[in-house]
Amino acid sequence: MNRISITASNTMNQLQKQMDTIANNIANSQTTGYKKQRATFGELMYQQYNNQRNLEEEVNRLTPNGIRIGTGARVAQVQTVLTLGSIVQTGRALDFALTEPNQFFKVLAPKGNETAVHYTRDGSFYLSPVNANEVGLVTSEGYQVLDENNNPIIFNNNLQNVNLNPNGEIVFSDEAGNNVTFNLGIAQIHKPQTMARVGDNLMTLPDNMAELGITEADLLENLAGNLRGQIGLKNQALEQSNVDIGEEMTNLLQTQRAYQLQGRAITIADQMQGLINGIR
Repeated sequence: MNRISITASNTMNQLQKQMDTIANNIANSQTTGYKKQRATFGELMYQQYNNQRNLEEEVNRLTPNGIRIGTGARVAQVQTVLTLGSIVQTGRALDFALTEPNQFFKVLAPKGNETAVHYTRDGSFYLSPVNANEVGLVTSEGYQVLDENNNPIIFNNNLQNVNLNPNGEIVFSDEAGNNVTFNLGIAQIHKPQTMARVGDNLMTLPDNMAELGITEADLLENLAGNLRGQIGLKNQALEQSNVDIGEEMTNLLQTQRAYQLQGRAITIADQMQGLINGIR
């Protein structure tokens, strides 16, 4: 009975993690550029009992010899699903939607006690004053948007008109024809599952790259120079979340049912233990 309780409680703990993942997806169903996550399960360690001494008697057996007693399941990986969300026209000049998979805007955000380059699919940008004469391009969370050389995009506050070229070149101009041009910082992430998700719809390089034996070049590529022709970008539009509420609710109900069954197993094991203890 103790084994039943241990196995069920181990699995309940991991099912709770899956429910947390689903709840996070539902909460971000309206978050611009959000990518849903999926929890996948694997077996915990099991014990192997070789109960048959005479292997010649295991004739025509299709399964491996012996008996395997497991200890439950675990969340093996929480994987980011990078399918594109729907593109919605907004008519707003500072809204940008990436139309190619695995491409991300580069922004500057805190990382520990320092700042570092982070990556996001959220192209809802705003202008924030830098000083009396200049403004900077920032995200909805206030993080500075970077150009292809990882420099913040800052320009004269008189330049209010916005135009976008197909290669990600953004032009700010005024009515007199004065203008300044920036190449929006966009990276192609080759191994998004290795990147660290850090909140605010951002991801960044993991801290344990040396331990994993990888470098920044293994994970992503800055789309600069001739590579800018690969950029897919649309102005006055935003990419919606790729969360399907119907699918998430179905997954939530299935997970809750599995959670209830594990709880029922613990209850039955407790009742069986009570019966044994009550035998005189």
